[in-house]
Amino acid sequence: MEFYPNFIPIVYDHLQFKEGLRLDVVVDNQVICELKALETVNPVWEAQIISHLKLTDKLLGFLINFNVPRIRSGIRRFVN
Repeated sequence: MEFYPNFIPIVYDHLQFKEGLRLDVVVDNQVICELKALETVNPVWEAQIISHLKLTDKLLGFLINFNVPRIRSGIRRFVN
């Protein structure tokens, strides 16, 4: 199985599953960015990026929604 920076393998009880979590964007192998383009932001996406930060031991993540009049109002920052 090949590993890419935007792929998180799922390991449970020393078993590794072929499926994994695929991240939208990983910047410099340090920052996770989840990209959306919807009118309303679902709270599940916020929980998702927090989980991704914990699973990867990364410190910084962004949830970016492009369906807003000003892009700065569509950016949410998360710190692990």
